[in-house]
Amino acid sequence: MANAFRFSTNMPALTGPMSQWRDQLRRIEDLGYWSVAVSDHFTAGWKMEPLVAMTAALEATTTLRVMPLVLGNDYRHPVLLHKSLATLDVLSEGRVEIGLGAGWMESDYLAANMPYDPAPVRIERLGESVEVIKGLFNPEPFSYVGKHYQITELDGLPKPVQQPHPQILIGGGSRRVLELAGRSADIIGINPVMRRDRADGLALLDLTSDGVAKKVAIARTAALAAGRDPDTLRYHTSIRSMDITDVPDSRRWVSSMATDVTDPAVLADSPAVLHGTVASCVEQLRRRRDEFGLDYFHMGGDPVAAAPIVARLAGS
Repeated sequence: MANAFRFSTNMPALTGPMSQWRDQLRRIEDLGYWSVAVSDHFTAGWKMEPLVAMTAALEATTTLRVMPLVLGNDYRHPVLLHKSLATLDVLSEGRVEIGLGAGWMESDYLAANMPYDPAPVRIERLGESVEVIKGLFNPEPFSYVGKHYQITELDGLPKPVQQPHPQILIGGGSRRVLELAGRSADIIGINPVMRRDRADGLALLDLTSDGVAKKVAIARTAALAAGRDPDTLRYHTSIRSMDITDVPDSRRWVSSMATDVTDPAVLADSPAVLHGTVASCVEQLRRRRDEFGLDYFHMGGDPVAAAPIVARLAGS
């Protein structure tokens, strides 16, 4: 049986009074979104520190969940990250999801004078970090000896409200990350391959129907090899070009990572594109769940424009 649809949208930008920011979050909550997501970068104009923003968003709302999409693993030690997320889970009474990635934007590393290791090393370190975070959510004290992290008899406190732990999303586009997600994540993030600062507007070329099917298959195969049932996992992707044609005052929105793709055939083929009337978009998302298993969609851009779709599908 297919999972019920979930929808996330962007954390509101810090562009006005904080009272307005909180009102925008409550509006997102009222529109039926499952969660609000915030990215994790130091450079390129990114303003918010994710954990602080998530804390404020949880305080402003009552049912809306928060999720980093995604935390750069190299920026935080997993012991400290676990402590922060476990505390947030308790304070919010279980409204936290954990999005993790290996880190990719080289300008972040250069600005902070952190080593930008080759992708296999960063992904290996991410894998160890996930093991540490999961281990610290266990009821008993946890020890771990890895190549990158060593933990000795540490009791991870506080114990989370969500058991055995908040759901973990691992996002990425490469085989290594997708295999790690299949082995370890509760939510598989299906993304384009990201290399250094390569946000050149061509992400959709890596998110064709065939490309998405291959990425999902990699994660599912890895889950099976790890003794997990891939049908119990969730599969998440971001809509990178959205045009809801029959919603008044809505405008076409295109992610900066998709601006260079204008071929109608490519746009029509990509599961990361959502164009058409509310009714046709609803059917497109249903087909994507049937064909690819995608059931958790990040609706970037204009949450109000996408709200009629969310209202039709959320929880169904």
